[in-house]
Amino acid sequence: MGINGSGNEFYRNPYCNPYRRNFPLLAENSLIYLDSAATAQKPACVLQAEREFYERFNANPMRGFYALSVEATERVEEARRAVRRFLNAPPEGEVIFTRNTTESLNLVAYSYGLSKLKAGDEIVVSIMEHHSNLLPWQMVARQTGAKLQFLECEADGRITQERLNEAFSERTRLVAVAHVSNVLGCENPIARIAAMAKERGAVLVVDAAQSAPHMPVDVQALGADFLAFSGHKLMGPMGIGVLYGRRELLEEMPPFLTGGEMINSVTRTGAVFAPVPHKFEAGTVNAAGAWGLKEAIRYLEAVGFEAVHRQELALTATALEGLGRIPHVRVLGSEKPEEHCGILTFTVDGVHPHDVSAILDADGIAVRAGNHCAQPLFDFLKVNAATRASIYFYNTQEEIAAFLKSVAGIRRKMGYGE
Repeated sequence: MGINGSGNEFYRNPYCNPYRRNFPLLAENSLIYLDSAATAQKPACVLQAEREFYERFNANPMRGFYALSVEATERVEEARRAVRRFLNAPPEGEVIFTRNTTESLNLVAYSYGLSKLKAGDEIVVSIMEHHSNLLPWQMVARQTGAKLQFLECEADGRITQERLNEAFSERTRLVAVAHVSNVLGCENPIARIAAMAKERGAVLVVDAAQSAPHMPVDVQALGADFLAFSGHKLMGPMGIGVLYGRRELLEEMPPFLTGGEMINSVTRTGAVFAPVPHKFEAGTVNAAGAWGLKEAIRYLEAVGFEAVHRQELALTATALEGLGRIPHVRVLGSEKPEEHCGILTFTVDGVHPHDVSAILDADGIAVRAGNHCAQPLFDFLKVNAATRASIYFYNTQEEIAAFLKSVAGIRRKMGYGE
């Protein structure tokens, strides 16, 4: 299925968004969806691709020699090739299908962290990590005796060279950091972090859940040893995730889960495991999800990251400026719209974020409220909780105007007066 409209329509009419018609949920109701950092809406072509798999190719991949099973296997491997191209994975890299970013990061923690790290080693994690890229490393530190070292940031999310120098040492053996913060929307200096890790013989684990939908993610340019993202945040199906890893590291790692097609042979006392990537894909892979992810990547590349960025930046600039004019509203992070990646997390004085979300919901606007699975960052910012509006290229200036109008009326609705 193709893409309707041209990105040039954005500039002829800033209230026009030619891509919305591709998204059934957005096209068929009046919901203003500003929660794309949690999960993105799905274009019709992705829904059709997943349905197509079940209607035309539904068989257990990797496990049959009959034609339909071979077809199913080829769909999975075609999807894997699409992900490799999307990430610019080198020949010595591998793509593993998981359920989501969380599982991908846990795979690295359990298989690499527990087998390679030891007492006295240091694990560097940033203070802004999603819990999915913090809790696994807390577990590794407890079980191996390694030490967790926090990479601090400034109030606007910037990671300075001074902060990097404080976090790294000659004992640094693993660095786990988000490419883009799911709270502040800031992009972290991954290539610089990778260079410092390499100097110390440490491996770099990148959480790309928030970056992959919005910008090119080139594992070679970034210098990532491992990189994870989720399909559903990239307009793909839920239940399909990706882990990229360097083959030489993956080959030395024990399996995370066992059973199914991740073996070559089994005896009463042991097993010979399949080569990577299949060694890490226990059980039946989500083949339909992988096929849908391939289509989501095709759709995103057809739209183009340049068009995505232009639309997001224009909308973010309008929203950030508008929030700044509303009394008693504070936006977390940078004052520059280009440093938010479409994510605006804010507080309203005297109003709990859950109430903010409920009032916006009553006006037909979907946002996220809470600590956004980043409690250490909120402790650092001295904020208990906040509301997050996250923008994607399918949003419109009309929606941002409605959002700002609703936010402006929140304190009045809570009884504070004008």
